Amino acid sequence: MGKSVPKKKLVAAAHAAGDEESARGRLLNAATRLFCRYGINATGIDAIINEAGTAKTTLYKLFGSKTNLVHAVLESEGKQWREWFIASIETGGGDAQTKLARIFPALKQWFAEERFYGCPFINAVGEHDKDAKQFRAIALKHKKVVLSHIEKLADEMGAGEPEMLAHQLALLIDGAIVAAMVTRDPKVADTAGLAAGNLFGPSKARKPKRSAQLVAV
Repeated sequence: MGKSVPKKKLVAAAHAAGDEESARGRLLNAATRLFCRYGINATGIDAIINEAGTAKTTLYKLFGSKTNLVHAVLESEGKQWREWFIASIETGGGDAQTKLARIFPALKQWFAEERFYGCPFINAVGEHDKDAKQFRAIALKHKKVVLSHIEKLADEMGAGEPEMLAHQLALLIDGAIVAAMVTRDPKVADTAGLAAGNLFGPSKARKPKRSAQLVAV
């Protein structure tokens, strides 16, 4: 049998792992705040480590590069936003149309927050070379999850073209986010919500299938 590891070494290793996890969390939180407020390109490594209270070597040990840190921030922010968004429209129950109608009131609350700086994915793609695929791929992955949930509700609502309705609502969502970021006016969500309401009309509902038996005329 191998030698047992001394208890002190186990404790030291556990503390080191905890410190590393704590440092990772502080770096992610600091980078998120700075990237969202000032932009990715305008935020240097020194600003991030000063905000997080860590050494530069710690950042590179945990993330390898600023680009990897940006990826980690986007993944984390996307996950949190999706969980919030889905919970906001699902909480309270109701039918599918009721849930879809909650989208823009939820966005209005988000727009009113002091630390609302727009969509981190739109901002990241907007800041970088438009031919660069790295940030666009993460953004599309995020949007795919959001679209999928909206499309599922659109299908449950009986929309004639659930996928099309999901994309229409997604365009209104993105437009409202950008407008709110530029104007700092949460009420743009109300305007987007009115436009969305026009998409829920009876003419957009799925028509029932005709019976196979037709009455002769």
